[in-house]
Amino acid sequence: MSAYRLLFAGLLLLPLAIKARKAYPQYRSQVNARSILPPAICLGLHFATWIYGARLTLSAHATLLVNMTPVIMPYLLHLMFRERLTKGEWIGTAIAISGVFVLGGADFHLSPEYAWGDFVCVLSMLCVGAYLALARSNRNIPSIYLYVVPLYFVSGICCLIFALVAALFGALDNVIGPRVGHEVLMIAGLTVIPTVLGHSILNWGMKRYRGQTVVIINLSQFIFAAIIGYLFFEEVPHSRFYLASSLAIIGALIVIRSAPRSTFG
Repeated sequence: MSAYRLLFAGLLLLPLAIKARKAYPQYRSQVNARSILPPAICLGLHFATWIYGARLTLSAHATLLVNMTPVIMPYLLHLMFRERLTKGEWIGTAIAISGVFVLGGADFHLSPEYAWGDFVCVLSMLCVGAYLALARSNRNIPSIYLYVVPLYFVSGICCLIFALVAALFGALDNVIGPRVGHEVLMIAGLTVIPTVLGHSILNWGMKRYRGQTVVIINLSQFIFAAIIGYLFFEEVPHSRFYLASSLAIIGALIVIRSAPRSTFG
Protein backbone atom coordinates (compact mmCIF):
# COMPACT_ATOMS: atom_id res chain seq x y z
CA MET A 1 0.00 0.00 0.00
CA SER A 2 2.90 2.36 0.75
CA ALA A 3 4.43 1.63 -2.64
CA TYR A 4 1.13 2.26 -4.39
CA ARG A 5 0.45 5.58 -2.63
CA LEU A 6 3.94 6.91 -3.39
CA LEU A 7 4.12 5.76 -7.00
CA PHE A 8 0.62 7.03 -7.78
CA ALA A 9 1.42 10.34 -6.06
CA GLY A 10 4.45 10.69 -8.31
CA LEU A 11 2.31 9.98 -11.36
CA LEU A 12 -0.34 12.52 -10.34
CA LEU A 13 2.24 15.25 -9.82
CA LEU A 14 4.37 14.32 -12.84
CA PRO A 15 2.66 16.83 -15.22
CA LEU A 16 3.46 19.63 -12.75
CA ALA A 17 7.07 18.46 -12.55
CA ILE A 18 7.33 18.46 -16.36
CA LYS A 19 5.88 21.96 -16.43
CA ALA A 20 8.36 23.11 -13.78
CA ARG A 21 11.22 21.51 -15.70
CA LYS A 22 10.31 23.60 -18.74
CA ALA A 23 10.07 26.72 -16.57
CA TYR A 24 13.60 26.15 -15.26
CA PRO A 25 15.60 24.95 -18.27
CA GLN A 26 18.87 25.69 -16.45
CA TYR A 27 18.02 23.16 -13.73
CA ARG A 28 20.00 19.96 -14.08
CA SER A 29 18.24 17.07 -12.39
CA GLN A 30 21.37 14.90 -12.56
CA VAL A 31 23.12 17.19 -10.11
CA ASN A 32 20.51 16.56 -7.40
CA ALA A 33 19.88 12.86 -8.11
CA ARG A 34 22.22 11.74 -5.33
CA SER A 35 20.81 14.28 -2.87
CA ILE A 36 17.24 13.04 -3.42
CA LEU A 37 18.19 9.42 -2.78
CA PRO A 38 18.82 9.68 1.03
CA PRO A 39 15.47 11.32 1.95
CA ALA A 40 13.63 8.96 -0.42
CA ILE A 41 15.17 5.92 1.27
CA CYS A 42 14.39 7.39 4.71
CA LEU A 43 10.74 7.90 3.73
CA GLY A 44 10.47 4.35 2.40
CA LEU A 45 12.07 2.98 5.58
CA HIS A 46 9.69 5.08 7.68
CA PHE A 47 6.63 3.57 6.00
CA ALA A 48 8.02 0.03 6.15
CA THR A 49 9.12 0.19 9.80
CA TRP A 50 5.94 1.98 10.92
CA ILE A 51 3.64 -0.62 9.34
CA TYR A 52 5.76 -3.42 10.80
CA GLY A 53 6.33 -1.91 14.25
CA ALA A 54 2.75 -0.77 14.82
CA ARG A 55 1.63 -4.39 14.54
CA LEU A 56 4.08 -5.52 17.23
CA THR A 57 3.14 -3.07 19.96
CA LEU A 58 0.13 -1.27 21.39
CA SER A 59 -1.40 1.51 19.31
CA ALA A 60 -0.75 3.99 22.14
CA HIS A 61 2.94 3.06 22.10
CA ALA A 62 3.25 3.39 18.33
CA THR A 63 1.44 6.74 18.21
CA LEU A 64 3.41 8.20 21.10
CA LEU A 65 6.80 7.12 19.76
CA VAL A 66 6.28 8.29 16.18
CA ASN A 67 5.16 11.69 17.48
CA MET A 68 8.50 12.18 19.21
CA THR A 69 9.96 13.65 16.00
CA PRO A 70 10.08 17.21 17.47
CA VAL A 71 12.38 15.88 20.20
CA ILE A 72 15.08 14.65 17.83
CA MET A 73 14.59 17.29 15.11
CA PRO A 74 16.66 20.01 16.89
CA TYR A 75 19.64 17.66 17.05
CA LEU A 76 19.27 16.63 13.40
CA LEU A 77 19.01 20.27 12.29
CA HIS A 78 22.03 21.26 14.36
CA LEU A 79 24.06 18.30 13.08
CA MET A 80 23.18 18.92 9.43
CA PHE A 81 22.80 22.71 9.20
CA ARG A 82 24.06 24.15 12.52
CA GLU A 83 20.52 25.44 13.07
CA ARG A 84 19.94 26.14 16.77
CA LEU A 85 16.63 26.57 18.52
CA THR A 86 15.85 29.73 20.42
CA LYS A 87 14.85 29.58 24.08
CA GLY A 88 11.22 30.15 23.11
CA GLU A 89 11.33 27.31 20.57
CA TRP A 90 12.61 24.93 23.23
CA ILE A 91 9.85 26.01 25.63
CA GLY A 92 7.16 25.68 22.96
CA THR A 93 8.47 22.26 21.96
CA ALA A 94 8.38 21.07 25.57
CA ILE A 95 4.78 22.26 25.98
CA ALA A 96 3.66 20.63 22.71
CA ILE A 97 5.40 17.33 23.54
CA SER A 98 3.78 17.34 26.99
CA GLY A 99 0.46 17.33 25.14
CA VAL A 100 1.50 14.16 23.32
CA PHE A 101 2.39 12.56 26.65
CA VAL A 102 -0.95 13.59 28.11
CA LEU A 103 -2.68 11.92 25.18
CA GLY A 104 -0.75 8.65 25.06
CA GLY A 105 1.53 8.52 28.07
CA ALA A 106 -1.10 7.13 30.43
CA ASP A 107 -1.43 4.03 28.24
CA PHE A 108 2.33 3.55 27.82
CA HIS A 109 4.07 0.93 29.92
CA LEU A 110 7.37 -0.83 29.43
CA SER A 111 7.01 -4.50 28.72
CA PRO A 112 9.34 -7.12 27.20
CA GLU A 113 6.38 -8.26 25.13
CA TYR A 114 6.30 -4.98 23.21
CA ALA A 115 10.02 -4.11 23.38
CA TRP A 116 10.82 -5.07 19.77
CA GLY A 117 7.76 -3.27 18.41
CA ASP A 118 8.64 -0.16 20.43
CA PHE A 119 12.20 -0.29 19.09
CA VAL A 120 11.01 -0.55 15.49
CA CYS A 121 8.64 2.42 16.03
CA VAL A 122 11.57 4.46 17.37
CA LEU A 123 13.50 3.61 14.21
CA SER A 124 10.48 4.74 12.20
CA MET A 125 10.45 8.05 14.07
CA LEU A 126 14.17 8.56 13.39
CA CYS A 127 13.63 7.81 9.70
CA VAL A 128 10.82 10.36 9.29
CA GLY A 129 12.88 12.93 11.20
CA ALA A 130 15.86 12.40 8.89
CA TYR A 131 13.59 12.49 5.84
CA LEU A 132 12.16 15.88 6.83
CA ALA A 133 15.52 17.32 7.85
CA LEU A 134 17.07 16.29 4.54
CA ALA A 135 14.38 18.26 2.70
CA ARG A 136 16.19 21.42 3.85
CA SER A 137 19.36 20.31 2.11
CA ASN A 138 17.44 20.32 -1.18
CA ARG A 139 15.95 23.78 -0.89
CA ASN A 140 18.09 24.92 -3.82
CA ILE A 141 15.82 22.93 -6.16
CA PRO A 142 13.73 25.68 -7.82
CA SER A 143 10.33 23.94 -7.70
CA ILE A 144 8.80 21.71 -5.06
CA TYR A 145 7.55 19.43 -7.83
CA LEU A 146 11.07 18.85 -9.12
CA TYR A 147 11.86 17.57 -5.64
CA VAL A 148 8.84 15.57 -4.48
CA VAL A 149 8.09 13.77 -7.76
CA PRO A 150 11.45 11.93 -7.98
CA LEU A 151 11.33 11.57 -4.18
CA TYR A 152 7.98 9.76 -4.34
CA PHE A 153 9.05 7.56 -7.25
CA VAL A 154 12.31 6.45 -5.60
CA SER A 155 10.65 5.97 -2.22
CA GLY A 156 7.82 4.00 -3.84
CA ILE A 157 10.33 1.70 -5.50
CA CYS A 158 12.00 1.19 -2.11
CA CYS A 159 8.65 0.21 -0.57
CA LEU A 160 7.98 -2.11 -3.50
CA ILE A 161 11.30 -3.84 -2.85
CA PHE A 162 10.42 -4.20 0.84
CA ALA A 163 7.07 -5.73 -0.14
CA LEU A 164 8.71 -8.21 -2.51
CA VAL A 165 11.15 -9.25 0.24
CA ALA A 166 8.20 -9.67 2.63
CA ALA A 167 6.46 -11.82 0.03
CA LEU A 168 9.54 -14.03 -0.32
CA PHE A 169 9.49 -14.66 3.43
CA GLY A 170 5.77 -15.40 3.42
CA ALA A 171 4.74 -12.21 5.20
CA LEU A 172 2.69 -10.94 2.24
CA ASP A 173 -0.08 -13.04 0.75
CA ASN A 174 -1.28 -10.89 -2.15
CA VAL A 175 -0.62 -7.65 -3.96
CA ILE A 176 -3.68 -5.65 -2.95
CA GLY A 177 -5.82 -7.45 -0.34
CA PRO A 178 -8.98 -9.55 -0.27
CA ARG A 179 -11.44 -6.64 -0.70
CA VAL A 180 -10.21 -5.11 -3.94
CA GLY A 181 -12.72 -2.25 -4.14
CA HIS A 182 -12.10 -1.23 -0.53
CA GLU A 183 -8.33 -1.40 -0.96
CA VAL A 184 -8.44 0.72 -4.12
CA LEU A 185 -10.39 3.42 -2.27
CA MET A 186 -7.89 3.26 0.60
CA ILE A 187 -4.97 3.63 -1.80
CA ALA A 188 -6.66 6.54 -3.59
CA GLY A 189 -7.32 8.30 -0.30
CA LEU A 190 -3.75 7.76 0.93
CA THR A 191 -2.39 8.96 -2.40
CA VAL A 192 -4.33 12.22 -2.63
CA ILE A 193 -4.66 13.45 0.95
CA PRO A 194 -1.64 12.50 3.12
CA THR A 195 0.83 12.09 0.23
CA VAL A 196 0.09 14.51 -2.62
CA LEU A 197 -1.19 17.16 -0.20
CA GLY A 198 0.29 16.30 3.20
CA HIS A 199 3.86 15.23 2.44
CA SER A 200 4.22 17.75 -0.37
CA ILE A 201 3.24 20.58 1.98
CA LEU A 202 5.62 19.27 4.65
CA ASN A 203 8.53 19.24 2.21
CA TRP A 204 7.56 22.68 0.92
CA GLY A 205 7.49 23.96 4.51
CA MET A 206 10.88 22.46 5.35
CA LYS A 207 12.38 24.31 2.40
CA ARG A 208 11.00 27.69 3.50
CA TYR A 209 10.52 27.77 7.26
CA ARG A 210 12.28 26.74 10.43
CA GLY A 211 12.38 22.96 10.69
CA GLN A 212 11.12 22.93 14.27
CA THR A 213 8.17 25.11 13.30
CA VAL A 214 7.11 22.61 10.64
CA VAL A 215 7.34 19.50 12.83
CA ILE A 216 5.58 21.15 15.77
CA ILE A 217 2.68 22.26 13.57
CA ASN A 218 2.58 18.78 12.05
CA LEU A 219 2.26 17.41 15.59
CA SER A 220 -1.27 18.80 15.71
CA GLN A 221 -2.45 16.21 13.18
CA PHE A 222 -3.94 14.14 16.02
CA ILE A 223 -6.43 16.98 16.56
CA PHE A 224 -7.70 16.71 12.98
CA ALA A 225 -7.74 12.92 13.27
CA ALA A 226 -10.03 13.16 16.29
CA ILE A 227 -12.32 15.62 14.51
CA ILE A 228 -12.58 13.33 11.49
CA GLY A 229 -13.19 10.35 13.77
CA TYR A 230 -16.03 12.19 15.46
CA LEU A 231 -17.64 13.42 12.23
CA PHE A 232 -17.40 10.19 10.25
CA PHE A 233 -17.32 7.44 12.89
CA GLU A 234 -19.00 9.10 15.88
CA GLU A 235 -15.93 8.46 18.01
CA VAL A 236 -16.08 10.70 21.09
CA PRO A 237 -12.57 11.83 22.15
CA HIS A 238 -11.32 10.98 25.63
CA SER A 239 -11.23 13.82 28.14
CA ARG A 240 -7.41 13.84 27.89
CA PHE A 241 -7.73 14.84 24.24
CA TYR A 242 -8.86 18.39 25.05
CA LEU A 243 -5.94 19.09 27.39
CA ALA A 244 -3.50 17.50 24.93
CA SER A 245 -4.90 19.60 22.07
CA SER A 246 -4.61 22.81 24.08
CA LEU A 247 -0.99 22.07 24.98
CA ALA A 248 -0.12 21.22 21.36
CA ILE A 249 -1.69 24.44 20.06
CA ILE A 250 -0.08 26.61 22.75
CA GLY A 251 3.30 25.01 22.10
CA ALA A 252 2.99 25.52 18.34
CA LEU A 253 2.08 29.20 18.79
CA ILE A 254 5.08 29.75 21.07
CA VAL A 255 7.42 28.05 18.57
CA ILE A 256 6.07 30.13 15.69
CA ARG A 257 6.36 33.42 17.61
CA SER A 258 9.83 32.57 18.94
CA ALA A 259 11.36 31.68 15.57
CA PRO A 260 13.92 34.16 14.19
CA ARG A 261 12.50 36.47 11.58
CA SER A 262 14.92 35.32 8.88
CA THR A 263 13.55 32.75 6.43
CA PHE A 264 15.90 29.90 7.29
CA GLY A 265 17.00 30.89 10.76
